[in-house]
Amino acid sequence: MTKQERIAAFAKLGEWLSTQSEETTQLVAQLHHKNPWYTMDNVLLQMQAIGNNLTLEKLSSWIAPYPAEDSKKTVGLVLAGNLPLVGFHDILCSAIMGFNVKIKVSSDDAGLTQFIIERLIQIEPLFAEKITLVEKLTDFDLIIATGSNNSARYFEYYFGQKPHIIRKNRNSVAVLTGDESTEELVGLGHDIFNYFGLGCRSVSKLYFPKDYPIATFFEAIEQFSPIRDHFKYNNNYDYNKSIYLINKDKHYDNGFLLLKEDTNLSSPLAVLFYEEYTDIKELESKLDEQKEGIQCVVSQQSLQITSPNFSLGKSQQPALDDYADGINTIDFLVQHQ
Repeated sequence: MTKQERIAAFAKLGEWLSTQSEETTQLVAQLHHKNPWYTMDNVLLQMQAIGNNLTLEKLSSWIAPYPAEDSKKTVGLVLAGNLPLVGFHDILCSAIMGFNVKIKVSSDDAGLTQFIIERLIQIEPLFAEKITLVEKLTDFDLIIATGSNNSARYFEYYFGQKPHIIRKNRNSVAVLTGDESTEELVGLGHDIFNYFGLGCRSVSKLYFPKDYPIATFFEAIEQFSPIRDHFKYNNNYDYNKSIYLINKDKHYDNGFLLLKEDTNLSSPLAVLFYEEYTDIKELESKLDEQKEGIQCVVSQQSLQITSPNFSLGKSQQPALDDYADGINTIDFLVQHQ
């Protein structure tokens, strides 16, 4: 396959993902039986976000600086399953660069990745020789693995001798100034609640200016209250609320989200940690000190920090070159081509 053929195939896949046909919606409607977190709204939202990136113009511009030839080497991919199609970008990077790709999906994947790969192969049958889903990874030249901090130690042990990218837990944070419009705070609500807050790009921590009116934030995100109708999310909300009440921990509660002051970046599901700040420069330094645990930062203002900085409402819409953990996946692949 030529570089242009690979780009054209993914562009057609993007059109298909964006169209969301009856066949797609029928399949998606069944996924929550296998994984209750894979609701139709969240799966279609992810498909649309991916589809928006897979255009001829965006793909061609992204890949233009890189070599065009097929690689004879094989990339092993270990994909997470916390979000629908969370590992698609690794598949895209590996396949569009012409590598052979062996994919080990998460048990939480619910068959969604296989469905998308089958569609890609329908579009370009030559990918059938390049992309394989496997139960166990063997015979690969380099590896990209994503999981928890615990699984990362396992990955290091088994895959550390090969060229690798091994990703661990990261979280995203928001910095508020107090001057945000209601629309911007609603955008922040999407950063928090899309995909139930299960992703590394989901905001799990807020930084408020001192004496920030919490009620302003709660009023703006009230439209996300239907999230409490999801039984697994609501179970987490009820559990964490009961813990805070029993322990008499100070917290704020709007009926579907708990806000608790805490220095940690990673909050439990249905909980948002927060800290107050008085000096934005000190906060920027603090964020840089914690950059290894931060995927991205969302804010109304442009911050002088190392971590990627997105506008409110944009954390879940990364561009093709917004690489996870700040590691350029394409550069890694080219180095080992």
